[in-house]
Amino acid sequence: MKRTELTEKILDAKRDGELSWKSIAETIGGYSQLYIMTALLGQMRLPPPQARKAAELFGLSAAEEKMLGEVPYRAEQSLVPPTDPTLYRFHEAMMVFGPTMKEYIHEEFGDGIMSAIDFDLSMEREPNEAGDRVRIVMSGKFLPYRYHQPEEGAPALGYKEK
Repeated sequence: MKRTELTEKILDAKRDGELSWKSIAETIGGYSQLYIMTALLGQMRLPPPQARKAAELFGLSAAEEKMLGEVPYRAEQSLVPPTDPTLYRFHEAMMVFGPTMKEYIHEEFGDGIMSAIDFDLSMEREPNEAGDRVRIVMSGKFLPYRYHQPEEGAPALGYKEK
């Protein structure tokens, strides 16, 4: 079985059981709802206790349970740009606001990137009279680019001096 097939099996069980992601995350426990969703959608791994609970919830085999704990091939089926309208809007937002975010990071931190590995994500509904909004908070560790080792006395490049 491929990981994508396991994801489809989980989504079938979710539909058949009329389960919400919130109830699934509460049953599996131990991590945020967004992390559990990401893992069950095949982009993260679940630790053994959570994989065991997921296997019980979805009626998975021992091999499928183990697969939930394996390091996945992330973004394996990504299309650029994505064809799903919701995913396309995220892509569009990064195309529009990404250069601004990049410039802000470089001005505030120096030459480097925001980690997508040491990373937190939260989302919530934000009531608004003009129509509810989606609040997304991404928090990633700043990772400076590492240059060749400077000679003694030469400044190291990377972090911005405050």
